[in-house]
Amino acid sequence: MVAQYPGIPAELALRVYTSRLLGGDPSLVLHGGGNTSAKIPMPDIAGKSREILFIKGSGIDLAGIDPPGFAGVELEPLRRLAILDSLPDEEMENELQVHKISARSPDPSVEVLLHAFLPHRFIDHTHAEAILILTSQPDGMNILREVLGMKVAILPYSRPGLPLAKAGLREYEQNPELEALAVAGHGIFTFGEEARTAYEHMVAFVNKAETFIRRKTRGRKVGPVRPEVSARKKDAPFFARLTQMIRGAAAFRTEEGKLRRFYAEVRSTPELIHASALREAGDLCSSGVLTPDHAIRTKNKWVSFGEIPADGGRLLHQVGDLVQ
Repeated sequence: MVAQYPGIPAELALRVYTSRLLGGDPSLVLHGGGNTSAKIPMPDIAGKSREILFIKGSGIDLAGIDPPGFAGVELEPLRRLAILDSLPDEEMENELQVHKISARSPDPSVEVLLHAFLPHRFIDHTHAEAILILTSQPDGMNILREVLGMKVAILPYSRPGLPLAKAGLREYEQNPELEALAVAGHGIFTFGEEARTAYEHMVAFVNKAETFIRRKTRGRKVGPVRPEVSARKKDAPFFARLTQMIRGAAAFRTEEGKLRRFYAEVRSTPELIHASALREAGDLCSSGVLTPDHAIRTKNKWVSFGEIPADGGRLLHQVGDLVQ
């Protein structure tokens, strides 16, 4: 991987490699989500050495990221922000833009301040599903402490930006032996002085959470399945009409009076068919998703029909009521 990018610092090439490993696992990172960083000393235009934080650009897909997908930001000006009590989003955005080392680089990830405040050379962040499943439990914080151990600080949810960055820094200063931070409803950060170390910490802690979940759910079923639910090729004309009804019922006019419609597609994978047949399908659809990444890809809540009436008029009314 280092030889693949001549002229690129070896640390950044290694950062690309382990970032792709993380991005290739959809249980860790959905497209555009998660972020990774590396702190690398580099000379400025006058030859003076300075520390640069290379962090994944906002919205860049980790699964296929290349060096240009990382934004280089001067580290020291960002670290000085730790003395502030608050920092509006607009001012933080300005600080990030004026301290980028290249105007052409993407916008830095919203997590950039936490990556900057922590001293470790390599930091990985994912919205690992296993971690989020545990934080979503009624006693999730204590469960995580039990499962992940003493080298992981468990934090309550905090908005990305200065509050989360300062909370993470406080935890590290109180316990410099930490190997990770887990944030309820958000995900997990792992770190180390080598790219491999940060990556291996991520794999190890997520594996602990997955093993715990498998042990607790072994032999348990989500709920009974309604056997009459199915998806057949002969249903294609029906679904074609249904999607057009939904698009019509959900259409709206802008303030300028322009009619806007949504795109629609039918997904009938075996997993989705099984989920739709569960007795709890309605509750699952209204319970919300685990991460902001899921909200971007699937939206937060889904409409659930207990049954689809054969009468197109009644169906159109039903759809219209639900989307209002």
